[in-house]
Amino acid sequence: MEKLLQLSRIIDAVNEWIGRIAYWLVLLMVLFGVWNVIGRYLGRFLGTNLTSNALIETQWYLFSIIFLLGAAYALKYNEHVRVDIFYKGWSRRRQALANFLGSILLLIPFSCLIIYYSWGSIINSWNIQEMSPDPGGLPRYPIKSAIIVGFLLLILQGISEAIKNWAIWRDNSKEVES
Repeated sequence: MEKLLQLSRIIDAVNEWIGRIAYWLVLLMVLFGVWNVIGRYLGRFLGTNLTSNALIETQWYLFSIIFLLGAAYALKYNEHVRVDIFYKGWSRRRQALANFLGSILLLIPFSCLIIYYSWGSIINSWNIQEMSPDPGGLPRYPIKSAIIVGFLLLILQGISEAIKNWAIWRDNSKEVES
């Protein structure tokens, strides 16, 4: 079990690092958003275009990256939405079992399905070097790849959470690092 917990700590460290990068990307996304708004109105006043489709798309690409890379980070900190009608009253051991089963039976299979069903579209996008349909827009194929990366990170964090929750369920007397 100790080797599995060590693997869990490695996965947690990777997602912690990536989550902190996503955290700082929020600031960058907000700056792009502020510029897009200011540039639009200031540009109208000055009679020139101070923003572009590329800048607008950069803003939503950053949002997509934050969402996809931040999902595993949110899971690590148990920040995903859950219905706590029963869960909050359960013992720590019973919560660990519910979390373990949720990871193994729902989270990991769902994430695998997302990767499976998006794979062909992403490969096709790379093959045709898909571009935005908007004039001056950005390439679409790199951002589509973030789907696979994000769900792979989510699968890894699901494995980490399953390991930790299995350890809690198996031996309630030991404290497991979160």
